[in-house]
Amino acid sequence: MDPFFKQPSLVDWLTGAFTHHPLLRKSTTTADLAEIFADGAAWQNMDPKQVIYTVEVLDTSAAEGALFTGVTHLNPGKVGDEFFMTRGHYHARREQGEVYFGLRGKGLLLLQNEEGGATLETVSPGSVHIIPGFTAHRLINTGADILSALAVWPAIAGHDYAALGQGFSLRVKEIDHQVKVIRYD
Repeated sequence: MDPFFKQPSLVDWLTGAFTHHPLLRKSTTTADLAEIFADGAAWQNMDPKQVIYTVEVLDTSAAEGALFTGVTHLNPGKVGDEFFMTRGHYHARREQGEVYFGLRGKGLLLLQNEEGGATLETVSPGSVHIIPGFTAHRLINTGADILSALAVWPAIAGHDYAALGQGFSLRVKEIDHQVKVIRYD
Protein backbone atom coordinates (compact mmCIF):
# COMPACT_ATOMS: atom_id res chain seq x y z
CA MET A 1 0.00 0.00 0.00
CA ASP A 2 1.18 3.53 -0.76
CA PRO A 3 2.78 5.04 2.39
CA PHE A 4 0.77 8.26 1.91
CA PHE A 5 -2.54 6.48 2.36
CA LYS A 6 -3.90 5.43 5.72
CA GLN A 7 -6.68 2.87 6.17
CA PRO A 8 -9.74 4.79 7.46
CA SER A 9 -12.06 3.54 10.15
CA LEU A 10 -15.25 2.11 8.71
CA VAL A 11 -18.71 1.88 10.24
CA ASP A 12 -21.42 -0.48 9.05
CA TRP A 13 -24.36 1.93 8.71
CA LEU A 14 -26.84 -0.90 9.32
CA THR A 15 -25.35 -2.24 12.56
CA GLY A 16 -23.01 0.46 13.88
CA ALA A 17 -20.06 -1.96 13.92
CA PHE A 18 -16.61 -0.36 13.47
CA THR A 19 -13.74 -1.97 11.54
CA HIS A 20 -10.10 -1.10 10.88
CA HIS A 21 -9.42 0.80 14.07
CA PRO A 22 -8.72 0.05 17.73
CA LEU A 23 -11.79 0.49 19.91
CA LEU A 24 -12.44 1.37 23.51
CA ARG A 25 -15.50 -0.55 24.71
CA LYS A 26 -17.59 -0.15 27.86
CA SER A 27 -20.75 -1.98 28.82
CA THR A 28 -23.18 -0.56 31.35
CA THR A 29 -25.19 -3.05 33.41
CA THR A 30 -28.31 -2.82 35.51
CA ALA A 31 -26.11 -2.56 38.62
CA ASP A 32 -24.38 0.52 37.16
CA LEU A 33 -27.71 2.37 36.86
CA ALA A 34 -28.78 2.63 40.50
CA GLU A 35 -31.41 5.34 41.02
CA ILE A 36 -31.76 6.02 37.28
CA PHE A 37 -35.11 4.27 36.81
CA ALA A 38 -38.26 5.48 38.57
CA ASP A 39 -39.31 2.03 39.82
CA GLY A 40 -36.59 1.11 42.33
CA ALA A 41 -38.28 -2.17 43.31
CA ALA A 42 -38.41 -3.36 39.67
CA TRP A 43 -34.74 -2.35 39.24
CA GLN A 44 -33.72 -4.37 42.33
CA ASN A 45 -35.47 -7.47 40.94
CA MET A 46 -33.43 -7.40 37.73
CA ASP A 47 -30.22 -9.32 37.07
CA PRO A 48 -27.48 -6.85 38.13
CA LYS A 49 -25.19 -8.19 35.37
CA GLN A 50 -27.68 -7.59 32.55
CA VAL A 51 -26.12 -5.31 29.95
CA ILE A 52 -28.36 -2.32 29.26
CA TYR A 53 -26.05 -0.65 26.75
CA THR A 54 -22.56 -0.79 25.26
CA VAL A 55 -20.53 2.12 23.92
CA GLU A 56 -17.71 1.61 21.42
CA VAL A 57 -15.38 4.57 20.81
CA LEU A 58 -12.63 4.83 18.24
CA ASP A 59 -9.33 5.00 20.13
CA THR A 60 -8.14 8.40 18.93
CA SER A 61 -6.42 11.45 20.35
CA ALA A 62 -7.94 13.29 23.31
CA ALA A 63 -6.01 16.47 22.48
CA GLU A 64 -7.52 19.94 22.24
CA GLY A 65 -9.27 20.20 18.88
CA ALA A 66 -9.68 16.42 18.45
CA LEU A 67 -13.04 14.69 18.05
CA PHE A 68 -14.24 11.43 19.55
CA THR A 69 -16.47 9.15 17.50
CA GLY A 70 -18.48 6.36 19.10
CA VAL A 71 -21.55 4.20 18.78
CA THR A 72 -24.01 3.48 21.58
CA HIS A 73 -25.87 0.16 21.31
CA LEU A 74 -28.90 0.34 23.65
CA ASN A 75 -30.69 -2.96 24.22
CA PRO A 76 -34.49 -3.21 24.18
CA GLY A 77 -36.26 -3.76 27.47
CA LYS A 78 -37.90 -2.10 30.43
CA VAL A 79 -37.44 -1.64 34.15
CA GLY A 80 -41.02 -1.86 35.37
CA ASP A 81 -42.87 0.10 32.70
CA GLU A 82 -39.95 2.44 31.89
CA PHE A 83 -37.93 1.81 28.73
CA PHE A 84 -34.20 1.06 28.89
CA MET A 85 -32.15 4.22 28.60
CA THR A 86 -28.62 5.50 28.90
CA ARG A 87 -27.50 7.25 32.08
CA GLY A 88 -27.52 10.62 30.30
CA HIS A 89 -25.21 13.53 31.01
CA TYR A 90 -24.17 17.11 30.50
CA HIS A 91 -20.71 17.76 29.19
CA ALA A 92 -18.15 18.79 31.80
CA ARG A 93 -17.32 21.62 29.41
CA ARG A 94 -20.96 22.72 29.13
CA GLU A 95 -20.49 24.82 26.00
CA GLN A 96 -19.50 21.76 23.94
CA GLY A 97 -22.13 20.27 21.62
CA GLU A 98 -22.48 16.84 20.05
CA VAL A 99 -24.05 15.22 16.98
CA TYR A 100 -25.98 11.92 16.96
CA PHE A 101 -26.82 9.87 13.87
CA GLY A 102 -29.49 7.16 14.13
CA LEU A 103 -28.22 3.86 12.71
CA ARG A 104 -30.70 1.14 13.66
CA GLY A 105 -33.68 0.55 15.87
CA LYS A 106 -36.27 2.96 17.17
CA GLY A 107 -36.14 5.28 20.13
CA LEU A 108 -35.93 8.78 21.48
CA LEU A 109 -33.27 11.34 22.29
CA LEU A 110 -34.15 13.25 25.46
CA LEU A 111 -32.67 16.75 25.62
CA GLN A 112 -32.84 18.94 28.71
CA ASN A 113 -31.47 22.43 29.31
CA GLU A 114 -30.08 23.65 32.62
CA GLU A 115 -33.44 25.22 33.56
CA GLY A 116 -35.18 21.83 33.27
CA GLY A 117 -36.86 22.44 29.91
CA ALA A 118 -36.97 19.14 28.06
CA THR A 119 -37.79 17.92 24.54
CA LEU A 120 -37.75 14.56 22.77
CA GLU A 121 -36.57 13.75 19.25
CA THR A 122 -37.34 10.51 17.40
CA VAL A 123 -34.23 8.44 16.68
CA SER A 124 -34.36 6.06 13.71
CA PRO A 125 -32.04 4.98 10.88
CA GLY A 126 -30.82 8.10 9.09
CA SER A 127 -31.95 10.63 11.70
CA VAL A 128 -29.52 13.44 12.57
CA HIS A 129 -29.58 15.17 15.96
CA ILE A 130 -27.68 18.34 16.83
CA ILE A 131 -27.19 18.54 20.60
CA PRO A 132 -26.31 22.12 21.54
CA GLY A 133 -23.99 23.06 24.36
CA PHE A 134 -25.49 23.42 27.85
CA THR A 135 -27.84 20.50 27.10
CA ALA A 136 -28.05 17.14 28.91
CA HIS A 137 -28.87 14.19 26.67
CA ARG A 138 -30.04 10.58 27.02
CA LEU A 139 -31.04 7.83 24.56
CA ILE A 140 -34.20 5.79 25.22
CA ASN A 141 -34.98 2.55 23.35
CA THR A 142 -38.74 2.34 22.69
CA GLY A 143 -38.45 -0.47 20.13
CA ALA A 144 -38.09 -4.23 20.10
CA ASP A 145 -34.56 -4.22 18.61
CA ILE A 146 -31.21 -2.73 19.59
CA LEU A 147 -31.10 1.07 19.18
CA SER A 148 -27.72 2.17 17.78
CA ALA A 149 -26.62 5.77 17.35
CA LEU A 150 -23.28 7.11 16.19
CA ALA A 151 -22.03 10.20 18.06
CA VAL A 152 -19.31 12.75 17.36
CA TRP A 153 -18.19 15.14 20.12
CA PRO A 154 -15.17 17.26 21.06
CA ALA A 155 -12.54 15.25 22.94
CA ILE A 156 -12.32 18.02 25.56
CA ALA A 157 -16.08 17.93 26.32
CA GLY A 158 -15.94 15.38 29.15
CA HIS A 159 -18.99 14.00 30.97
CA ASP A 160 -20.81 15.36 34.01
CA TYR A 161 -23.28 12.78 35.34
CA ALA A 162 -23.63 14.28 38.82
CA ALA A 163 -25.11 17.60 37.64
CA LEU A 164 -28.45 15.96 36.83
CA GLY A 165 -29.10 15.33 40.52
CA GLN A 166 -32.70 14.08 40.51
CA GLY A 167 -32.45 13.18 36.84
CA PHE A 168 -34.32 14.34 33.78
CA SER A 169 -37.72 16.01 34.02
CA LEU A 170 -39.32 13.58 31.54
CA ARG A 171 -39.76 9.80 31.77
CA VAL A 172 -40.78 7.53 28.90
CA LYS A 173 -42.92 4.54 29.79
CA GLU A 174 -45.09 1.91 28.16
CA ILE A 175 -48.66 2.26 29.43
CA ASP A 176 -51.50 0.24 27.86
CA HIS A 177 -49.09 -0.86 25.08
CA GLN A 178 -48.36 2.74 24.10
CA VAL A 179 -45.33 4.97 24.55
CA LYS A 180 -46.23 7.68 27.08
CA VAL A 181 -44.22 10.66 28.26
CA ILE A 182 -44.56 11.54 31.94
CA ARG A 183 -43.32 14.84 33.40
CA TYR A 184 -41.52 14.61 36.76
CA ASP A 185 -41.03 17.84 38.68
